[in-house]
Parts: sequence; C-alpha cells; structure tokens
Amino acid sequence: MNILIVEDDRRIASFLSRGLAAEGYQVTVAEDGRDGLEHIRQGGFDLVILDRMLPYVNGLEVCRIVREERRPVLILMLTAKDGIQDKVEGLKGGADDYLTKPFAFDELLARLVALKRRRSSQEDPSVLVVGALSLDPASRRVVCEGRDVSLTVREFELLRYLMANAGKVVSRQRLLNSVWEYGFDPGTKIVDVYIRYLRKKLSDEGASIIQTVRGVGYMIPAG
Repeated sequence: MNILIVEDDRRIASFLSRGLAAEGYQVTVAEDGRDGLEHIRQGGFDLVILDRMLPYVNGLEVCRIVREERRPVLILMLTAKDGIQDKVEGLKGGADDYLTKPFAFDELLARLVALKRRRSSQEDPSVLVVGALSLDPASRRVVCEGRDVSLTVREFELLRYLMANAGKVVSRQRLLNSVWEYGFDPGTKIVDVYIRYLRKKLSDEGASIIQTVRGVGYMIPAG
C-alpha cells in the first residue's frame, strides 16, 4: 500500500513515516494542505493520512476537494478534535475513518488494515441494479432515475451495502460493523445521519428507495 502523510508537525510526520516504512508501506510526506492536494492529484496513492489542521488548505477542505474530484483514495483523518460533531464533519467531508490525537501506533495500524480490507472488497466489478437505481463499483458511478448522483466514499459504501442486501432489513449495528468497521460507538447516530445524506442526494426518490423499519434499521426493497 502506497501511503501519503499530510502533516505539518514534523515530529509526528517523522514518527509515522518511520513506523509505517518499518511495516513495509511505501510512504511520502507532505507538510501542508496545498502540497498534499497536489500529491493526491498526481495519483499513485492508496491511502492518505490527513491532519485536519494544516497550513494553506486545511485537512477538511482537502478532503472535500478530493471527494468532489472523485479521486479513488482512502482517507484517514487525524485531529486533536474529538467531539461527535467534529467526527461527523470529518466523515461528511469524505473521510473513511477518523483518529484523534494522541493515538497509539498499533491502533493506527489496525485501522489501516481495516481500510485495506475494505479497499480489497471494493474490487468486485459487479454492477448492482435495484429498480431505477444502479451502482457500478468499478467506476464508482451511481445513477438514479437516469441522473448521475455524486456521493462521498462513505455514502457510496453505505448505499452499496444496502443495495447488495436489497429486500432485507439491515440493522444499524450491522451497518456500523460492515461500512464503518472500526472504532465507532454503536450509541452514535452516525448511520441515521448518513441515511439522511443519501436520501437528500437521491432527491424525491430517496424516501421510497431507502425505507426505515422502526426499531430495527433500514432496507432497500428488492425489484
């Protein structure tokens, strides 16, 4: 896995770079958001470890730009902010995972393994079609009622999981385990938040495509 570290604290960047290199990862370091964004645009990276507080362009804005440009890279956001709203903002901006400082290096490695496993599962090229909704994992294209829908990585994976289980009720806990995979309190409302995002982006069809089963979870009806 080729990793880009975007971190302005040279001590942390050096620590991460040396530790990850020792684990066999290919590592590149950028010291500000502007430089990090340029590296991402040049391509070749599987994952970005992105600090939130950066010079020139902050990490949240870098994340949003990367998702708007549909760059196929996983993002692990690092930040000293540990509030629920801060996490929601980071994930809404397109981060795949969120780790607060200070952190244990072993925890970072565990999250990288989980993200790598998710990337491997995304390589299934089968196009999912449910009614007027289609999702192509290879091109990461979503079409609803003939209209292209732009989704963040997390929104895409949530929709993909629901479509892959069309006709079945999927619990919030199962969605947390399968889509977020690691480090989220099951008591949080993150699933409900992302369901709202999806419904809004799917526009008028959103409420009928993604149905709420009270007290259980969500489902997309088959056919």
